Amino acid sequence: IEALQQAMRIPMPTATQWDLVQESAQTLAPAHEELIRTAAQGSVVYNDDTTMKVLDLTREQRAAALSDEASEERTGVFTSGIVATDNGRKIALFFTGARHAGENLEAVLERRAAELPMPIQMCDALSSNTAGDFDTLMANCLAHSRRRYVEVADSFPEEVRFVLETLREVYKTDALARNDGLTPDDRLRLHQENSAPRMQALQNWMQAQLAERKVEPNSTLGDAIRYMQNHWPALTLFLRIAGAPLDNNITERALKKAILHRKNALFFKTLNGARVGD
Repeated sequence: IEALQQAMRIPMPTATQWDLVQESAQTLAPAHEELIRTAAQGSVVYNDDTTMKVLDLTREQRAAALSDEASEERTGVFTSGIVATDNGRKIALFFTGARHAGENLEAVLERRAAELPMPIQMCDALSSNTAGDFDTLMANCLAHSRRRYVEVADSFPEEVRFVLETLREVYKTDALARNDGLTPDDRLRLHQENSAPRMQALQNWMQAQLAERKVEPNSTLGDAIRYMQNHWPALTLFLRIAGAPLDNNITERALKKAILHRKNALFFKTLNGARVGD
């Protein structure tokens, strides 16, 4: 940015830029803390990770953030995106460092009021998204599971068409509930009436594909089927719990900001700079 400012003949040294950012960060810190506290009270929390680079992340800082075992094994740096929703309000939080999304979510949920019920958690099925000591109603991302079928559509067009058309109708039902402004309970009843039979048919189809050897279990399509079967209860939470979402797309959209920064600026210099960036 200093070079850009120089080229525009309005030079602004990096030190001046940092002074301005640091002053703003200190002013905004209390608001940021309140956003974290408010997000912890959300009825639905979404979380996911993307990789990041911090040049001067010291061994001491990594050890302070992680347990002794994890500190020795883990070398990556991540930006975690956590989105909390409640009554139409959305709060997006970012945390950069050595900890995974599940560990950062644990730190957020430590501020949750004890009298509140367990939140719904939406994420993909990676263990890093659930690392930490907290209780949630687990929902897994249906779009993430769908993507596995899309990737093998060229090799198994007929089989994949059935899966995609089934999920398309489920998403149409969800869009109808959203456009009509249905309450979470009414949305649940609509899904139970329209989507539950379709999802049951999909479950029966998957069982038949493997049991009758119509699909080789070790094939790419077999992998997609077994992934969905292994996570079926979490993938279908929206059929049992009011307010449970279908997918984690809201967090993936939020993380695009972190990914855009990674592509443009390439890295953070220090952990403190990463905190200001978050």
